[in-house]
Amino acid sequence: MGDGGRGSDFARLSRRITQAGLLERRPGYYVLRLGLVALAYVGGWAAFFAVGDSWYQLLVAVFLALVFAQVALVAHDLAHRQVLRSRRSSSVAGLVAGNLGIGMSYGWWMDKHTRHHANPNHEDHDPDVAPDVLIWSVEQAVASRGLSRFLGRRQAFLFFPLLTLEGFNLHVASFRALARPSLRNRGLEAALLTAHVLVYLAVLFATLSPGRAVVFLLLHQAVFGVYLGCTFAPNHKGMPMLRGEDRLDFLRRQVLTSRNVRGGWLVDVVLGGLNYQIEHHLFPSMPTPNLRRAQPIVREYCRELGIAYLETGLVSSYAQALRHLHEVGAPLRARPVATDGCEK
Repeated sequence: MGDGGRGSDFARLSRRITQAGLLERRPGYYVLRLGLVALAYVGGWAAFFAVGDSWYQLLVAVFLALVFAQVALVAHDLAHRQVLRSRRSSSVAGLVAGNLGIGMSYGWWMDKHTRHHANPNHEDHDPDVAPDVLIWSVEQAVASRGLSRFLGRRQAFLFFPLLTLEGFNLHVASFRALARPSLRNRGLEAALLTAHVLVYLAVLFATLSPGRAVVFLLLHQAVFGVYLGCTFAPNHKGMPMLRGEDRLDFLRRQVLTSRNVRGGWLVDVVLGGLNYQIEHHLFPSMPTPNLRRAQPIVREYCRELGIAYLETGLVSSYAQALRHLHEVGAPLRARPVATDGCEK
């Protein structure tokens, strides 16, 4: 089938999805979901004040880390305009949830995530597979320098430990993004991010002893980072990488680079619906509860066209991602690397 034929493949699928009513809004679902997340957020901080200066706060830290990740997933849905039709309303709600609620720049994350959706797993265009700390392809491994080259040799074993730093990384990257003139609403973003950090630190150190406050902060941010990383890692890591002039039509680009994760309602809740990654990438504005209903339609359509559609269990998805990280680091293990990142 030529490119012209392939170009119409997504249009035919889109008509099936539209006819099934799966792009229609689900206000009742989001009222319930946002209400429960907000209740958990307020309840978590209420528990924090009720417990006071005690080591039992470590349990509160873990709970609030899980809640922060759920707020991030809500901000994700807002960014895709699954919740509200208006771009302005979605942006305002996203700024409140992201910047003020959890200290993550909504504008920075939205720009980064939009580029990821346009070119998933493309080495040149997807910021999520840029060779920063981790490397995602053999070509990146060969060209790596410094820290990524040093860590790349054992990055599969270091992946989960490194995720404990992801929460801190989100905060740092958010503040660094404020220096970009291209960031919209920079003043408002800066004010909300600063307010979050100041109130967060003030609450911790005014309620807890300095030692407990530091432990709470470290545990809270570490669990937050691990949860977020475990939410996004199964989606694309270990799937085919694109580079250079590799060109696929929209349907194949989204399906072949994405992986679905099997599971019941608990997996849906924990992963925020991102376990239906293929359907989400094909229809980003589709409300989360409709993704499950769209899956059999998309899967059957891919079968008709002979397009590989990958769905696996949660543990298997992590195993595939870690196996990929280990394999792409092979060139670095074959060449001893000094601690300064240079070949011996």
